[in-house]
Amino acid sequence: MGLIFEDGNLSAFAEGFLRTIELSALSALFSLLLGFVLAAFRVSPVPVLRYFGTAWVTVFRNTPLTLLFFAVTFMLPSLNVHIDSFTAAVIALSAYTGSFICEVVRAGINTVPLGQAEAARSLGMGFGQTLGLVVLPQATRSVISPLGSVFIALPRNSAIAGAFNVPELFSFQKVLSEEAYDIFAIFFWIALAYLAISFSINAVFSILERRMAVAR
Repeated sequence: MGLIFEDGNLSAFAEGFLRTIELSALSALFSLLLGFVLAAFRVSPVPVLRYFGTAWVTVFRNTPLTLLFFAVTFMLPSLNVHIDSFTAAVIALSAYTGSFICEVVRAGINTVPLGQAEAARSLGMGFGQTLGLVVLPQATRSVISPLGSVFIALPRNSAIAGAFNVPELFSFQKVLSEEAYDIFAIFFWIALAYLAISFSINAVFSILERRMAVAR
């Protein structure tokens, strides 16, 4: 179990751990923004936007994440778009996770009584104002818990990036395995790191849930 403290393993482990956090945090931010935009599209009165949002969610929710990594990593260069492996991982994770966030937000929007939107429109508010000032603030309370589940899964999904030259926790595991360290000890530390990240995210969303409950 002490392999993590041998030679330069600790610094390599710390680098992989921090890289996983960075990758997860950036992907969470971009997927959250994308998810809200897609959710707005899906409830938009403009048919083209609704079709686009529906098509995005249908494609990306039903496409294996590994395939998305392959597409971003190998197809973009063929289109003369050259990005580093970390950026490619953020794009793949954001596009994939954003589709799930979209559905969570859309479900939250549907919990808001229709009369709220109708009252806003009767006051002369447009679609954007109604959604941003009336509907989304009320929907936020009901989406905190399912959003937490999506974001808890995100760091685990980011492990796929290790197979595409991103130096995160999974790639650290590969390096130690190649150096013939005990496989059980390796996975003990990797699992511990992912548990720490997951529990931290869960703690944040638990706090948010309690605050929203008080605000009701």
